Amino acid sequence: MTYNILDLFSAAGGAARGYQNAGFHVTGVDINPQPNYAGDAFVQGDALEYLAAHGHEYDAVHGSPPCQASCTLIKGNQRATAGNHINLIPATRAAFAKLTVPTIIENVQGSDLRRDLTLCGEMFGLGVIRHRYFEVTGFEVTQPEHRKHRGRVRGWRHGTYYDGPYVAPYGKGGGKGTLDEWREAMEVPWMETHQEITECIPPKFTELIGQQLMRSLNGVHVSA
Repeated sequence: MTYNILDLFSAAGGAARGYQNAGFHVTGVDINPQPNYAGDAFVQGDALEYLAAHGHEYDAVHGSPPCQASCTLIKGNQRATAGNHINLIPATRAAFAKLTVPTIIENVQGSDLRRDLTLCGEMFGLGVIRHRYFEVTGFEVTQPEHRKHRGRVRGWRHGTYYDGPYVAPYGKGGGKGTLDEWREAMEVPWMETHQEITECIPPKFTELIGQQLMRSLNGVHVSA
């Protein structure tokens, strides 16, 4: 049996590829065109409006709502104010509460999510750290061990260059790595721009979640 998952605020489909690898048919929705979307189908439009109209057609729903106000870089910028940055987590959570299928909300460290699951690139041997929180409803997830980081994120810090096993997939310059290095580190070879990679999560994250979700949908108990 093929299960269908809805991928809201999809960007270019880092989450989508992970769910595909776990065996799902993935439909993405994003307000912006995503010509390189990795999923099986794509709809350009308002994610929450699409959810209200079509959410009942899916076996599970994933959402990565914009929440720039929670970003560490923005929080550290004294010129930034919360009013200048969108936060769609509350609206997404409220919309998901109306569903009867399993749901997953993903966001950055510092966001107002339940920490049902915290994932890090080092858990999967990736060349990024990319910590992310996941709020999971309707099925159980097992938290992997948070392994000790192997070193620093490569780049310049306050005039000093530090080498390390990880690249920083955001911004440009500062020794953060090339586009090809970002693709390799995140395992997103189909992405073609810095912005696509900046907005995505490694597929390994949702592959892990998707495997556990698949077992739940098939009635298989997931032991801790």
